[in-house]
Amino acid sequence: MKGNVLIGQSGGPTAVINASLIGAVDEALKRKQIRNIYGMRYGIEGFMENRLVDLGRQPRAVLDGVRASPSSALGSCRLKLKEEHFPKILAQLKKHDIRYLFLIGGNDTMDTVHRVEAHCRGKGIDLIGVGIPKTVDNDLYGTDHTPGFGSAATFVARSVMQEGLLARDMRRVDPLVVFQTVGRSAGWLPAAAALAKRDEGEAPHLIYMPEVAFDMDRCVADVDRCVRKYGFCSIVCGEGITYADGTPVSASRTTDKFKNVEFGAMGGTSAAMMIHRAVCDRLKIRGEFEIPESLQMCAFDRRSDLDWREAYLCGREAVRLACAGTSGVMVSLKRPKGKYRTELGTAPLSAVAEHAKPMPRAWINPAGNFPTKKFLDYARPLLGELESFTTLRELKPKG
Repeated sequence: MKGNVLIGQSGGPTAVINASLIGAVDEALKRKQIRNIYGMRYGIEGFMENRLVDLGRQPRAVLDGVRASPSSALGSCRLKLKEEHFPKILAQLKKHDIRYLFLIGGNDTMDTVHRVEAHCRGKGIDLIGVGIPKTVDNDLYGTDHTPGFGSAATFVARSVMQEGLLARDMRRVDPLVVFQTVGRSAGWLPAAAALAKRDEGEAPHLIYMPEVAFDMDRCVADVDRCVRKYGFCSIVCGEGITYADGTPVSASRTTDKFKNVEFGAMGGTSAAMMIHRAVCDRLKIRGEFEIPESLQMCAFDRRSDLDWREAYLCGREAVRLACAGTSGVMVSLKRPKGKYRTELGTAPLSAVAEHAKPMPRAWINPAGNFPTKKFLDYARPLLGELESFTTLRELKPKG
C-alpha cells in the first residue's frame, strides 16, 4: 500500500523517546511504498490543527542529533480522544494521504492509535496503525519492559546512591533523606532504586511502592529502626502511594482534566513531603526530601545504552511490521530464557489500551517496604552501569 507516514509522540518524555522516532524514520526512508514521512507537532492535538513537520527531508546530521537528544522532539500532548474529534482526524488523514500511523507513548497513546485505526477500518479507510511503546513507569501491558524505563531507573538508582552517601556523612545533622519517583500506580521505578544498594547499611533502606498500602506509623517505626542501626535512613517512595482506604499519601486534592489526582508540583504537595514531615516531627530529627519530577524522565546524560538501542529498534520494527501489512498492534520487548538479549514481538493494541502491568506482589517483600531478589534479577540487565564509590577505612592513628 503506497502512501505517506504519520508519526507522533504523546504523554511524558523519556531519555530515549527520540531514538524510537528516528528508528521509525530510518526504516521508513528505506521503503519504496512510503512517499513522505510526516511528524505531528504536539501529538494528535497538533495534527488536528494541521501542524506537521517533514521528517523525510531532515538532514542526516539533524536526525542523528535528535536521536541523541532528550525530551520529545516533535512535542507532546495529553488529549483524551472523543467522538467529536474523529471527523477532523479523518479529514486530515485524507488531506495528507496518510496510510501508515505510528504513535510513540504509553497506555493512553496506545488507546489513541487503536481507536483511530479501528475507526478507519470501520469506515473502510485504508490505514495501518502500529504503536511504539514508551513510558518510564514500565506499566505497559504486553511487553516485558518499556523503552524509557531503563534510563529512568538508572537516573533513580544513581541519585539514591549519591544522596545516600550524603545522608550517611551528614548523619549528625540530617540523618533522613526521602526520594520520590514518578509513577502513579506502579512501583517499578521506585523499586529500581534497590539496585544502588550493595551492602546492608547502604542506601536505600526503605522503598514504598503503590502496589502495597502505605502505613505511616509503620514507616516511622521502620525509620527509627534504621537510624538506630545505621545512623541514617534513606527512603524511596512512588508518587502515587496511598493509604489502605485509597487516600493519597500526598494529601493532594488537585485533579487533572482526566480526573486523576495531581502529584508533585502540580498537586502542590507530595508523598515525600508528607513522609518527611511526619518522620521528622515524630522522631525529632532533621532531613531532606528530593522530588526531581521530569528530570528522571528525560535525563539523556544518565541513559541506559541498552534502553537507547532498544528504543531505536522498536521504532524500526514498527515500520517493518506496518509495511508487511500488520496493523492494530504495539511493538513489544520479550525476555528470552537465560542471559538477557533483545527480542521483539507484538501485543494487540486493544489489550494494551485496556490493561496495565503493576509490579507482582511476589516481587515485594512481606513487609511491603523493599523489592525482592526476583525484581533485582529482572531489572539489573536493563540499567546502565552504576558507579562504585570509595569509603574511607576506619584506621585509628598510631600511638
